Amino acid sequence: MISGSIWQYISAGIILGLTSGISPGPLLTLVLNQTIRHNKAEGIKVALSPLITDLPIILITVLILGRLARFDMFLAVISFAGAIFLAYLGIESLRTRELSIRLQTSDSGSLKKGIIANFLNPSPYLFWATVGTPLMLKAYKTDLLTSILFMMSFYVFLIGSKVVVAFLVDRTKQFMNQKFYLILMRTLGIVLIIFSLIFLYEGLKYLKA
Repeated sequence: MISGSIWQYISAGIILGLTSGISPGPLLTLVLNQTIRHNKAEGIKVALSPLITDLPIILITVLILGRLARFDMFLAVISFAGAIFLAYLGIESLRTRELSIRLQTSDSGSLKKGIIANFLNPSPYLFWATVGTPLMLKAYKTDLLTSILFMMSFYVFLIGSKVVVAFLVDRTKQFMNQKFYLILMRTLGIVLIIFSLIFLYEGLKYLKA
């Protein structure tokens, strides 16, 4: 039987994972973008990118927790790099000219885009530095199983919620007309550019801190 303290960490993982998964952000926008432009498989590839990017992010945040003096400069550099990449993705969406529902056989680079977008997003660093890593270490003080269950519940709901979004959007896109598609893609492009400006602003704030 799972004890109350373990359930506490599982519940925390579920809530944090679900909240992070469905909250508006560059990765969720990219899931929508790739699903609409290609198919649900490409959106799912983006959704899976945290499984690749987050391990080094967790290791980095564990290390920088002991070096807070360098933390702001590090996040500033990450923010500026993220701003440039998101601006590129936004411009790419704004340049969309036509609806293509057929499956794309060319390499869409969805997983690579997801990895870059997530790795250059300061949010995972902030989350693991301020919430995730402290919770994980606290869970580990209970026992190793508690820490593992916390991580598993977090990622199941973080990735699972984005996968569900990809499935829903893929079904809906079959009913899209050309005009609506172009409006949606350009809206997503604008959203990505707005995120790039937010990242730029956050980077400037980190430099002034």
